[in-house]
Amino acid sequence: MSTFDTILIANRGEIACRIIRTARDLGLRTVAVYSDADADALHVSMADEAHPIGPAPAAESYLNIDAILAAAKVSRTGAIHPGYGFLSENADFARAVERAGLVFVGPSPEAIEIMGDKAIAKAHMLDAGVPCVPGYQGADQADATLLSHAQDIGVPLMVKAAAGGGGKGMRLVTDMNDLSEALSLARSEASAAFGNDTLILERAVQNARHIEIQIFADHAGQTIALGERDCSVQRRHQKVIEEAPAPGMAQTLRKRMEEAAIAAARSVGYVGAGTVEFLLDANGEDFYFLEMNTRLQVEHPVTEMITGLDLVALQIAVAQGASLPLSQEDVTLTGHAVEVRLYAEDPANGFLPSIGKIHKFETDNTLRIDTGVRSGDEVTPHYDPMLAKFIAYGNTRDEALRKLTQGLDNTAILGVTTNLPFSRDLLDHPEVQNGTASTTFLDDIHPEGPPSPEITPQTIALAATLLLRSKNKAAQAQSLLSDISLSGFSSDGGLPIPLDLSLDDETYPLTATGVGTLHIAVSGDGWAHTVGPDLRIDGLRSHAHHTPDGTGGLYLQTEGHHLHISRAQPWATTDAAVTGALTAPMPGLLVALNVAAGDTVQKGDTLAVLEAMKMQHQLTAAADGVVAARHVEAGQQLSKGALILTMEDPT
Repeated sequence: MSTFDTILIANRGEIACRIIRTARDLGLRTVAVYSDADADALHVSMADEAHPIGPAPAAESYLNIDAILAAAKVSRTGAIHPGYGFLSENADFARAVERAGLVFVGPSPEAIEIMGDKAIAKAHMLDAGVPCVPGYQGADQADATLLSHAQDIGVPLMVKAAAGGGGKGMRLVTDMNDLSEALSLARSEASAAFGNDTLILERAVQNARHIEIQIFADHAGQTIALGERDCSVQRRHQKVIEEAPAPGMAQTLRKRMEEAAIAAARSVGYVGAGTVEFLLDANGEDFYFLEMNTRLQVEHPVTEMITGLDLVALQIAVAQGASLPLSQEDVTLTGHAVEVRLYAEDPANGFLPSIGKIHKFETDNTLRIDTGVRSGDEVTPHYDPMLAKFIAYGNTRDEALRKLTQGLDNTAILGVTTNLPFSRDLLDHPEVQNGTASTTFLDDIHPEGPPSPEITPQTIALAATLLLRSKNKAAQAQSLLSDISLSGFSSDGGLPIPLDLSLDDETYPLTATGVGTLHIAVSGDGWAHTVGPDLRIDGLRSHAHHTPDGTGGLYLQTEGHHLHISRAQPWATTDAAVTGALTAPMPGLLVALNVAAGDTVQKGDTLAVLEAMKMQHQLTAAADGVVAARHVEAGQQLSKGALILTMEDPT
């Protein structure tokens, strides 16, 4: 291995920023690459040098090996760090980097190849004596073969893409009648995400916990484990909450899992940072190899917090040929760390990704925040929706959870819908508090998905007050009244002021009375609340974040809500949607349209499949009906709200 003084980060967003920070601390010069969509991104401004590598689609930029290597040549880079996702587990990329005379900050192409294919990895682990879940990982991918093996395995059954990870190309099958559709969707998603539609089948281990072991190895063959992480709280097989160490982990079980992880790594001559993932059976004793991620994990900060190590610094040192600076006996786990991921998505709408401008992003400085975005950035539909990670450390697990809860309460992200309120609520759930959540936890508590929080009269009153005060920093509502053309106002605040308030898609006819302290009432017979100058509602302090939207309205984050506030325009239609229609819930590529005009469909049938943010989303019938007309065709790029189908009543 050779030393280097310049490192190119072949990635974007949070992980690119994370690597740049450590590289800078080590005195290394950093080079960023960016797509057209990321020209103004945070990682671009942080690096010493930045190079464009292509259009917004990842296939034409962040997955473009030739473009990345060309940037490395121009910048005279000595090493390339792939981060996670994109090309991080692409053996061809690792080989291309080495052929270019550069150092790849990661394991060998051969190790990536073995562990990057779930079918090959599982067979390899069985030979190495690592416990594995029963299933099928054969080369014959014919539907008939897969259906036959599925019958032998039985349900519940997991269909998995052999390549890649992150929950893409994975489907849980609980009824054999659904298997054919699951195979089709998994293949399509796997092909789009990884360029490989090979599938494996595994028995679904029910009520399991997801426990992973962080390993590290150097070129001399020294391999150590840095403890475990519990990543059981997941949705769509993507982790939501991660922590280290795992709650209730017995030292004897930890040692067994660490030994299995080290054996797995040594069997492929592994070098660098890697994670061996296991499913821990509900009995708390039996565990099974799930996969090995041959890269830095998203959740690596919790391991850093309890070990005191910088894993990126260790990666760079090992890549330069250094020996690990510690042995297994030197590894000490101290305290507890918990992490939640911030996603641009709408939990109450099936966790669909959301896009738009981040008008305000403020965080609590008591937490470790790893992010790739800031106020003013645009969230586009082209990349993974993860925006940031929030990590809290405490001497005990309870302390870490309290700090994380408080930190999320003090965090504001406005302008784009996120899972922040949802994650905050999860931290209060008894199973999370007790550390007993399994991988089915979220499905168990929200089988139909989490509901939208109820918009209370207090929230409406607060929103009305903020809108009235939004143009006056002194919090005097009367200075705004003439601007919004409200009639009947008296400077003594004695006359009611009419205000049609719009919160997202709902309109509320209100009246506001007073100056400074406002009395907000629903028009006619209904509720009324008083909001003081300090935003106390009926004397009780409210917890809210808000910011202007740039067009006269506001964004409000409070009580689990992310709301857009504006004055309802009297000329605006209240029902813009086509009755009996299927529309695109987000921008994306229509990859399948399963019905034609005249087809009869039943509630729950998959009508179309939309691909957005590297995931495929099934659009299903909300009710029984007959397809009246198709307005688009598969292969088209759709904008949010685009009309796909119109429906008729079956009678």
